[in-house]
Amino acid sequence: MKEQVTSIKIDSKLAPKPAGFGYRHLQYALMFAACTVAYGMRGVLNVAIIAIIKKYSDDKDYKTYPEWESKKNLMLSSFFWGYICLQVGAGQLAKNYGPKLFLCVAIFVTSLFTILIPILGEAIGYGGVILCRIVQGLSQGFLVPSIHNLLSHWAPTSERATYGSAVYAGQALGNVFAMPITGFICATRFGWPASFYLYGSLGMTWCIIWILFGSDSPARHKSISDEELKFIESSILQEGDVTKIATPWKSIFTSLPMIAVIVAHVGQNWGFWTLLTEIPSFMEKILGEDIASNSLLSALPYFIMWLLTLLLSPIADKIIDKEIVSLVASRKIFNTIGFGVPAIALISLCFVTDKTTTMILLVVAVGFNSAQYSGFNINHIDLSPNHSGTLMAITNSSATVASILAPLAVDFFVHISHYEETDKSLWNIVFCVAAGVYLAANIFYIIFASGELQPWNNIGEKVKEDKLNQDKVKLGILRKISVISVA
Repeated sequence: MKEQVTSIKIDSKLAPKPAGFGYRHLQYALMFAACTVAYGMRGVLNVAIIAIIKKYSDDKDYKTYPEWESKKNLMLSSFFWGYICLQVGAGQLAKNYGPKLFLCVAIFVTSLFTILIPILGEAIGYGGVILCRIVQGLSQGFLVPSIHNLLSHWAPTSERATYGSAVYAGQALGNVFAMPITGFICATRFGWPASFYLYGSLGMTWCIIWILFGSDSPARHKSISDEELKFIESSILQEGDVTKIATPWKSIFTSLPMIAVIVAHVGQNWGFWTLLTEIPSFMEKILGEDIASNSLLSALPYFIMWLLTLLLSPIADKIIDKEIVSLVASRKIFNTIGFGVPAIALISLCFVTDKTTTMILLVVAVGFNSAQYSGFNINHIDLSPNHSGTLMAITNSSATVASILAPLAVDFFVHISHYEETDKSLWNIVFCVAAGVYLAANIFYIIFASGELQPWNNIGEKVKEDKLNQDKVKLGILRKISVISVA
């Protein structure tokens, strides 16, 4: 057995796009599935909590805990206590050692502790649920940095908004599936514990598939064609060398375009998690829906969000490719749609009382938020493909503070206003605050965002000249990619 090494030369000219379904599309599909199942696991409790704290008049084969009602928002928020901790470190690990393994471990641990929620809840009390949620958060801290790192290697510039948005649309679809499925299961004799067992099993199944078919990068994929490899690498090479380099922390944290992305991400998380965690309660307390119809109606806005993502993200790529607008203009336009339309819809909720109009406004608020996937959410890779995973970790970690505070803010508003969750006035406050955060964050993003490759993308990079032609090194048009095959 002897190793054969072949070298593929990739110059600065963009290679032609191969026709048909490629291995990059398989990676997109697997990352999409990861987002779907991960957000499903974190979203199950948003609906199940209604059944968990409900006092039933008849006997059930499973326990409920009405005494936990005052701890509801604490349990919902606790996921983010863990989520905020490891993301920057996760981004660095994914960048330096490859994201495949870290993504797999993240989903596996989340799956295990999803299964343990009913078990530890019964054994320890609501503290057991909080413990599981914290561990889930810790493990999912690796999710987005790993996926962003994978996208920086697998997604050519011409496909970045389309497929990057499609991958992250799994977040919305995860909620679309989790809400009605959880509501349906909770209404059966199997009860709320079965929903956690189901989603934990789905997560573990994904891990097996990922181990078999996932890959850190095109260069490490055993079966990718030379044509597809050249297409991906030639596109990414135009943005700079993606070799491992030191992280320029000072430059990152003093970069106004980077700060703009952080601010936008914070605004997004406040609005998104206010709606995601509180819509089921709003449906029950204000619209009077039972858990089965509640979960189905709660999922509807996220289904529309997923559909609009598939519609809007190709438009974002198309207007850039056709040079109708610049890359940064596209990012700002779609971010404004993603933040501005939801803000208007949330403010409008204060002035309506009928159920149909309320549902339409909730669908608009959540659905059009999908445009942000082609706005700030993919902007990290524009600024620095070398450090995109770390940048996403920084912004997502910062924004997790908003995810923690958004559900707890409802309790705070109850305390200062003396309204109950059955009072529409309380929800007017909740929705108007979310709208204000959306608008303020978007204004900051519009002023300071950039689509230009930042000079600190390649700071500290050392190009080796051994065995490379001097002129080609200076032009930066030769990359050597070794594909090892065993004869």
